[in-house]
Amino acid sequence: MPNSSPLDFLNSPGLLLGFLFVLSRVAGIFVFAPIPGMKNGPDILRVLLALSITVALFPIWPRVTEPNPTVSFVVAAIFSEATFGLAIGLAVAFTLEALQMAAQVMGVQAGYGYASTIDPATQADSPVLLVFAQLFSGLLFFATGMDREIIRACALSLQTIPPGSFTVSADLAHSLIRLSSGIFSIGVRLALPAVALLGMLDLSLALMGRVNSQLQLITLAFPVKMLAALVLLAFTGVLFARMFSMYSGQVMETIRHMVALPVPLAHVR
Repeated sequence: MPNSSPLDFLNSPGLLLGFLFVLSRVAGIFVFAPIPGMKNGPDILRVLLALSITVALFPIWPRVTEPNPTVSFVVAAIFSEATFGLAIGLAVAFTLEALQMAAQVMGVQAGYGYASTIDPATQADSPVLLVFAQLFSGLLFFATGMDREIIRACALSLQTIPPGSFTVSADLAHSLIRLSSGIFSIGVRLALPAVALLGMLDLSLALMGRVNSQLQLITLAFPVKMLAALVLLAFTGVLFARMFSMYSGQVMETIRHMVALPVPLAHVR
């Protein structure tokens, strides 16, 4: 819009409502969006980030043409926009949960469940491999460009989904439920090599214990299984990135259908 600025909404009720609707959509995304360090940072920074992205989308803010918008109309539209943002943020959060699921399964089998460290996101005690998976998935989130694709999807959705028109349909709910199942399938697939290897180690140690009953299997099993898990992670770590890229592609495809785009979003590397 020529000769206009984001501050013009102070004198334009329709533009002010457009600002509120876009802010509700962006803020809804950040509720579940797995941005590293977001939950641990001050609340004011999250507010500023949502406001900054909202202002950056000013050229495509929707202009509300309702002559006399009622309070019920505004509340319903804001609720619809926040629901849309929550749906996108929830879909993106599934990608990180898949890697954390794999780390949780591997940590229990390898014995890392007995050791804990401080989770930088929640400041609570968490298993070592789980914290590692959170940090690693956070790096992959930026490395694959999902942060840019989320903002792009939000910007394009303003042109395809008018304010207040989004509703949770049966197809959308089915897509999100099917997408959430990938947390378990991908997590188990990533953890399966470690579970198989450590299971064979348990069987070997049990046979050694039958041969020589003087062996201290408790003191022997922990270092052997932890070392085997670390060696396996060193060789299979590349699979985590590939599976993350594949799963994130499915997530972006779901978001494309959610946003009702005629063309696919950019491929996540």
